[in-house]
Amino acid sequence: MFFNINNSRSGIYEFTMGTTGAKVRGRYSFIYIYEDGEWKIVHHHSSVMPEGVVIPEPITKEEVRSLFGLWNDALATKDPKKVADRYSRQGVLLPTVSDVPRYDYPGIVDYFTHFLKLDPQGEILEGNIIVGANWAQDAGIYEFTLGATGAKVKGRYTYVYVFEDGEWKISQHHSSVMPEANKPKETTEKQIKNLFQLWNSALATEDPDAVAKRYSKDAVLLPTVSDVPRTNYGLIKDYFVHFLKKKPEGKIIESHVKMGHNWCQDVGIYEFTMGTTGDKVLGRYSFIYVWEDGEWKIAHHHSSVMPEAVLGPSPKPAV
Repeated sequence: MFFNINNSRSGIYEFTMGTTGAKVRGRYSFIYIYEDGEWKIVHHHSSVMPEGVVIPEPITKEEVRSLFGLWNDALATKDPKKVADRYSRQGVLLPTVSDVPRYDYPGIVDYFTHFLKLDPQGEILEGNIIVGANWAQDAGIYEFTLGATGAKVKGRYTYVYVFEDGEWKISQHHSSVMPEANKPKETTEKQIKNLFQLWNSALATEDPDAVAKRYSKDAVLLPTVSDVPRTNYGLIKDYFVHFLKKKPEGKIIESHVKMGHNWCQDVGIYEFTMGTTGDKVLGRYSFIYVWEDGEWKIAHHHSSVMPEAVLGPSPKPAV
């Protein structure tokens, strides 16, 4: 069939969908014929705009997983800008250890400026991958080894990747602590009191390193016979280098225990027998323990001499 091309029209039109308010553009061709006394459509071709057609960039699940390796390699540079460059222009980061969502490049750089001080390196333990048209998702559980402390931290992750400017970038990164890490650690008063014996057994080794390891990463020790607060591992170990020369062995005389959410407290009076001299020394103590890396550690230890040993007996109350 042949048509008179003068009776055709082509171009671009736009539809507004009354039910949703959405607007949709398309290309059209209409060819008309004069039939039964009026013009009728003999040919109508309508198509989406070419740039609206998504041509998927091929990627395998193995290649999606390897994108985490690119991000992890960026962490190893310790350059927060190189890490932020792994995110898309409108990338969103919901970080593990910050309440502030990061919606732009400067915000993402700021987060990693602080996080990279821990010298983190990640490893995916398990995950599930979905591949779409120019997007992919990898979600599961990862673990970080923090080179600054040696600690290992597990978390849940979701990465959504998009193909942007010729490479795959992180469009969304959601990282969160493991929910069970926030559950209170079940313990009893007897178990709490026994934590002192773990510390006392460490004293018996005469190894200051073994004693210092009973303290948490951010522990504070206010010792009995030193004016210097010990606020890090090195200072705590230094104190016990000297104290252990007396070969002390402790015993709790009086104890009062309190339990909280993943912390507990034991305060009272203890007595040390000094193996080198046989002297016995009474003192007051406060131990606050926290659940850290799968065990109870000392977060705060305050030890002081008995007041009457310094000030003399309290005056007797008037009759």
